[in-house]
Amino acid sequence: MSRLSRRGFSLIALAALAACGVRKPQIKRYFGPKVTQVVVYKGQRHMYLLSGNTVLKSYGFGLGFQPVGHKQFEGDGKTPEGLYFVDRFNPQSRYHLSVGISYPNERDREYAAQFNVNPGSDIMFHGRGPEGNRLAQGKQDWTAGCIAVRDDEIEDIYAMLQPGVPVMIHA
Repeated sequence: MSRLSRRGFSLIALAALAACGVRKPQIKRYFGPKVTQVVVYKGQRHMYLLSGNTVLKSYGFGLGFQPVGHKQFEGDGKTPEGLYFVDRFNPQSRYHLSVGISYPNERDREYAAQFNVNPGSDIMFHGRGPEGNRLAQGKQDWTAGCIAVRDDEIEDIYAMLQPGVPVMIHA
């Protein structure tokens, strides 16, 4: 094999290997009614995206590894409860795609400060990403406090939500 053809073969092989890497998430577009709120019921493991009083979509989900109770400290494995807002979007998330909520709010920070601990951060709606096999093993609640849906579902949620949408998380 000549030097030129070896180089060409190497480039083709590298391109093929790169194509086998992590799947880039599909960023969908949404043209339906505006989502005006997200309502999450932790106990029922059900979330609703609403426009006014109309349910546009609903999803089942997994929670933090200690799902009962309000998140208070970093590492407690709980998902927060209360009123928060969509505040960021991450198309490069390790968990396929993610949509952040505004935890911790001022009340959460003040509570944690009483105990001189970190309240935690980076609470998201996200896909399963590389952790998805845990669900296949029967572990519904596996996150550090986030709300996890299937990868195809987070694609819809990511497209439908806008910054500032209220997120009400109930026990």
